Amino acid sequence: MIYDLTFTISPSFPVWPGDPKVRLEAIARMDEGAEANVTALAMSVHVGTHVDAPHHFMNDGRTVENLPLDALIGRCHVVHLPDEVETISAAALEAADIPPRVERLLLRTRNAALWRESPTAFRRDFTAISPDGAEWLVTRGIRLVGVDYLSVAPFAAPVPTHRILLGAGVVVVEGLKLMDVPPGDYRLYCLPLKLAGADGAPARVILLDEEELR
Repeated sequence: MIYDLTFTISPSFPVWPGDPKVRLEAIARMDEGAEANVTALAMSVHVGTHVDAPHHFMNDGRTVENLPLDALIGRCHVVHLPDEVETISAAALEAADIPPRVERLLLRTRNAALWRESPTAFRRDFTAISPDGAEWLVTRGIRLVGVDYLSVAPFAAPVPTHRILLGAGVVVVEGLKLMDVPPGDYRLYCLPLKLAGADGAPARVILLDEEELR
């Protein structure tokens, strides 16, 4: 079984407040006599399903094209957190019964309901990781963490969580489409665009069922 965790990018897709909207424009059309259809794209690198590089909040030159592939590809674990969890704290992660030695962790939360209710509007009430939750992940040796809304950190305070994770070299994957994925072990393939000097990049992210790979 292959799960595609990637949201389709379109001009109606919600973006972080203040970021430019997606522009997807046909600049040549065969219906109008052109020899080929050609489309131009303009958007933030943090649109839709995307990866944050440390440079996003650290301003340290660790940009997206240099992220290690061995962190982006490999065995991962998907956790379902109860809908009652509004902030992914250290206590919430401790209670989630995450197996030992997990290096790539994807967190499915009540954010699935936000996508169903508001697929084209940005929601500020999304569930995200608190700073102490970020410290817990770093202490546990997590190399990659993925969340099911457009930021790993709460809207009201995006800086601390990002800096804890990115400063420790944890790869952050945001905007994952996890609502149809059962909890358990999978093989993750997360491939961000290789953009020179960028602080992030859109990514195609898929999971393969770990049981089927054995």
